[in-house]
Amino acid sequence: MVFGFLKKRRREEIRAQPFPAEWLAIIERNVPMYARLSEADRDELLRRVLVFVDEKNFEGAGGLEMTDEVRVTIAAQACILLLRLDDDDYYPALKSIVVYPAAYTVPRKESEGGIVREDDAVHLGESWGHGAVVLSWTSARRGAADPRDGKNVILHEFAHQLDQEDGAADGTPELDRLAFYAPWARVLSEHYLALRTAARTGRKTLLDQYGATNEAEFFAVASECFFERPVQLRTRHPELYDELARYYGQDPAEGSASA
Repeated sequence: MVFGFLKKRRREEIRAQPFPAEWLAIIERNVPMYARLSEADRDELLRRVLVFVDEKNFEGAGGLEMTDEVRVTIAAQACILLLRLDDDDYYPALKSIVVYPAAYTVPRKESEGGIVREDDAVHLGESWGHGAVVLSWTSARRGAADPRDGKNVILHEFAHQLDQEDGAADGTPELDRLAFYAPWARVLSEHYLALRTAARTGRKTLLDQYGATNEAEFFAVASECFFERPVQLRTRHPELYDELARYYGQDPAEGSASA
């Protein structure tokens, strides 16, 4: 109880601080999605970035030197997902963001027909359920620079964090009301199965076909598309768009249309 009160008071103090001009310049330069937001949302985003950077541990790996540019670029996009969510804990399970300079390799072991093969898998990002997000800075910066290509590793991995907050990486984050779960399950399941069929038959899709891997990847891919290609998603998949808009509490298609 006392800890919660002190944490809330500290956050209020951090949110009240002037936002550093050099940080704002980083966001305006590296996160063009920021320009789409309303004035009120831009102000709220900056407040959340202050708290996020203060509370999360950023670690450079593979020779990357951690800088404000890396921290603020990542924090701004992570906090875009939280703008209208009642998420006072700012990704509560997340403790560290580990950043490599570029794509990195992870040992992989596969077994097929009794034969075990070991090699290295190339990764651009990962979301771990036990307190870490891992990112490639090259991929993170590239994804942020083009807010209309539907590919953003930061949005993708932090969507996984939201999904994992209830303890399961299953493509269904915690929803506000019990009544929301049934339509969510129906709509996302239909679109996930349709994406799997399209991937299997070679048909082109708006959603990245990596989302056909499993339900968790589908939610992360759909979230990328929702924020980066919202007009196209609303036009081609209106039910999916509406479910994501209700969950995130945002309507980025309107912001894109007026930008």
